[in-house]
Amino acid sequence: MLRKAQISDVKNIQKLLTLFAGRGEMLSRSLSELYESVRDFYVMVDEDGKLLGAAALHIVWDDLAEIRSVAVAEDAGRKGVGSALVSACIEEARELGLQRVFCLTYKPEFFGKFGFQLVDKATLPQKVWGDCIKCPKFPDCDENAMTLIL
Repeated sequence: MLRKAQISDVKNIQKLLTLFAGRGEMLSRSLSELYESVRDFYVMVDEDGKLLGAAALHIVWDDLAEIRSVAVAEDAGRKGVGSALVSACIEEARELGLQRVFCLTYKPEFFGKFGFQLVDKATLPQKVWGDCIKCPKFPDCDENAMTLIL
């Protein structure tokens, strides 16, 4: 079942994100950050309520949002969970009237299936100066920046 995240999901979202952050595949998020942004998240849960995946649509500017923190539990991989989560984020961005969505990713092939195109990070100054500057990898980020025009 795909749904908007609830407060009760936050600790499980953090556990999932921490797993991937520990491998260097994404940034970790503190509980404080996740509670503050819980309304950004979609989750996919099984019939028992187990978290299968999570993704967030974070509004950056009046015409721009970021899809971030896309993570799928290892035992739920290759079952369409990630695609459903990203599709929900894109649909919400359209409903909000946004013009562009972007992501920073190590998996450009996955986002390419949705129509995202590779771009230079310099085309995303709101992200670079808002979030990236706080990242331990800044300025040597090795993620791919991609955008989707809606």
